[in-house]
Amino acid sequence: MGPSFHAFLLYLAALSWVRHHLVLAMTTEEKAKTRDQILEMFDHAYGSYMKYAYPADELMPLSCRGRVRGLEPNRGDIDDVLGTFSLTLIDSMDTLVLLNRLDEFEEAVKKVIVDVRLDHDVVVSVFETNIRVLGGLLGAHVMATMLQQRQERMQWYKNELLAMATDLGHRLLPAFNTTSGLPYPRVNLRYGVLNPLSRTGTESNTCTACAGTMILEFAALSRLSGEPVFEGHARRALDVLWEKRQRGSDLVGTVINIHNGDWVRRDSGVGAGIDSYYEYLMKAYILLGDSVYLERFNTHYTAIMKYISQPPLLLSVHMHNPTVSVRGWMDSLLAFFPGLQVLRGDLKPAIETHEMLYQVTKQHKFLPEAFTTEFRVHWGQHPLRPEFAESTYFLYKATGDPYYLQVGRSIVDSLNQHARVPCGFAAVQDVRTGRHEDRMDSFFLAEMFKYLYLLFSEKEQLLFDIDDYIFSTEAHLLPVTLSTMHPACQGNASAVHPTAEEDLFTHSCPSTQTLFPNNPAFAKTIRDRYKYLLGAGGVYHTTPVREFELPLHDTGMEPVEFLKSMGISLSSGGALSGGQPDSPSQKGVYRLKVIAELTHTPEEEVIEPLAVQIISPPFLGRVVLTAGPAKFGMDLTKNEHGVKGSVVKSAPYTACSAITNAEELRGRIALAVRGECMFASKARRLQEAGVAGVIFIDQGTDSSSEGTPLFQMVGDGGSTSEISVPLVFLFSKEGQVLLDALEEHSSVEVLLLPRNKQLGQDIKKKDRPLVMNVSVRLADEWDLQAGSSGQLGGGIATVELVLEPEEQREESQGLGSSSTASDPSTGAQAEPSDSQQPCAQPAP
Repeated sequence: MGPSFHAFLLYLAALSWVRHHLVLAMTTEEKAKTRDQILEMFDHAYGSYMKYAYPADELMPLSCRGRVRGLEPNRGDIDDVLGTFSLTLIDSMDTLVLLNRLDEFEEAVKKVIVDVRLDHDVVVSVFETNIRVLGGLLGAHVMATMLQQRQERMQWYKNELLAMATDLGHRLLPAFNTTSGLPYPRVNLRYGVLNPLSRTGTESNTCTACAGTMILEFAALSRLSGEPVFEGHARRALDVLWEKRQRGSDLVGTVINIHNGDWVRRDSGVGAGIDSYYEYLMKAYILLGDSVYLERFNTHYTAIMKYISQPPLLLSVHMHNPTVSVRGWMDSLLAFFPGLQVLRGDLKPAIETHEMLYQVTKQHKFLPEAFTTEFRVHWGQHPLRPEFAESTYFLYKATGDPYYLQVGRSIVDSLNQHARVPCGFAAVQDVRTGRHEDRMDSFFLAEMFKYLYLLFSEKEQLLFDIDDYIFSTEAHLLPVTLSTMHPACQGNASAVHPTAEEDLFTHSCPSTQTLFPNNPAFAKTIRDRYKYLLGAGGVYHTTPVREFELPLHDTGMEPVEFLKSMGISLSSGGALSGGQPDSPSQKGVYRLKVIAELTHTPEEEVIEPLAVQIISPPFLGRVVLTAGPAKFGMDLTKNEHGVKGSVVKSAPYTACSAITNAEELRGRIALAVRGECMFASKARRLQEAGVAGVIFIDQGTDSSSEGTPLFQMVGDGGSTSEISVPLVFLFSKEGQVLLDALEEHSSVEVLLLPRNKQLGQDIKKKDRPLVMNVSVRLADEWDLQAGSSGQLGGGIATVELVLEPEEQREESQGLGSSSTASDPSTGAQAEPSDSQQPCAQPAP
């Protein structure tokens, strides 16, 4: 019973794995074909940038021109990546080498050296400039010197890119001039931070990732240039974040004050605002060999797996009260985390979360920027982010499972079918509609094509050994030999308490054989638990499991065959619940787990539409504009009469800075355009100005409630309980109707209310759909016979259905169990309707 049974199960597992691989495995020719397709896609994207956009920072793929800061409409914080330094070219250079586009690489290096200047009077994001521009210059320098040392090409190169990187590093250093050592979020490339001409330096806060994602690039710059000042500043910032962690939970918040180190936003997760802080602790250890970083990472990782990880979900919690989730949605940036877990050697949760992300991706073609715990779209934008492809590559590298090649193939197909345009690849404004956005961010070329190309390439097909390099968060290649070039910074020995629980991979890289001992189907068994995770917005619940014990004593028949004779098939127990093996006292008894696979009707998030009804002459209520609601502010569905007021445009129209026409706005309904800052920030400023309500209007000219699904405006991650004014959102076409009315008439008065309560809409009682309540009770047949003929019958259980109109049921419930009810309008007694008679009662 023992050895032979377990051997048989092992045989079944191996057979399942072989069949799985035969079905999913790609031939060498198929992989080569996909790899060639990826190269063609990169050539299309890069060639379009060079043809239509260079030397601008980014390509606008719908307009077929470059995005130049100041010449295009301001997009707020997004534009802080633009520094008039040919961003996309710099970000793409080491991708050219990896993809064996060496002629293009050499030409790109020459263009950067000759054309790019860093001495611009422009305010840029310290974080983005570090990972994209400084990282891009360093990665390209590393590639150039590698090719030069091989005597293949680039013999003319004299470290010009390293000189440019050093110059840029010095331009970023003024951002660290704070009392805490945490950097300002922005810096002027010419004037620094505190110079009167800098137009920055007034900020008080930065995100955790912004301050904690400097160490790889700054340490690499220090060790390549011989100037330790860069690594010192980056390390100090990490020291501050470590010291400011919540000691009880070992978690960090999302936003921190750069002057006093106080947490401004205390929500803690692994997505936007924190993500690459954790990534850089792990990778700093790999790149620099300093165990302090690893100890800190392991401490944080234990806390993440204790509080944030709820496989397959990763939910943000409050850092001081980590047992409470702070939001019901996840953002797409956390898709990098399974890849980081692979580096950590923790593959089971990595496989689980990745599979969840894949299910969401399959449903929407791309991963939306944010989605709820029920896997509905929370924010439908998709700017061609590479994090999901990154984790797919790392999981394939760790498992060798061809399933992940199929996932990569689906990414390639989605990009070609739904993002490709004549002048490159365009971001998706809303995954629900597939409408494009006129942007192609530089990270698309820097990251996406690296991970996809590597996924379908064999090691011997690459120009160099990829394992000799670590990927930065922007996928720039930094050599692990940097740890031997210079010693670590002196004093980098901040105290860390021992990791609560150390495991096999706490101090070493993962081993596939150790992770999958004699079980090559390990990854598949984990994934299969989440195969039916969601429908179209279906609610995820853990699978209910009930157990029963079945004695399998010696019968001369193998247990598996015995079960087959009963019509029962065995599944691997580990795939079901990870149950513990039976104790010796239970020998001869096996526990079967019966899994109820629940199917559910797809649910769509129901958003009750609001309305902006123009009630002033000459409109008099005849113009009704469909509007979307907010998840904060006044709930208009609970306001019987709506909110009325005259409309006035906010100044500034974005409402992202101090309101200058507060007197004019007081008591009126403000108009503000979407963009540049969060809805909640705009609402707070306008509420402080004394408005009676706010109408937000979409940017652009082509969005409408008919062509775009309504959505609910969300907050900024902080508390929105103080916002009490009503807030509605109009798409651009509806908004233009209101703006035209305001331009034509000196005064326009509107009513904000639910769409189904607009003035002039008389919902008559007779128009209401008839709702029937169905009551079911069990009755004995003799009971029914007694009711019809007065005779008792046998004892056969029967079902009785009673149908009655909803209104009559409500009236009768209000008067107890009486069979008659008074008409509240006339006082007359109503006769029992036919529908109140038992359906099963025979006719007289």
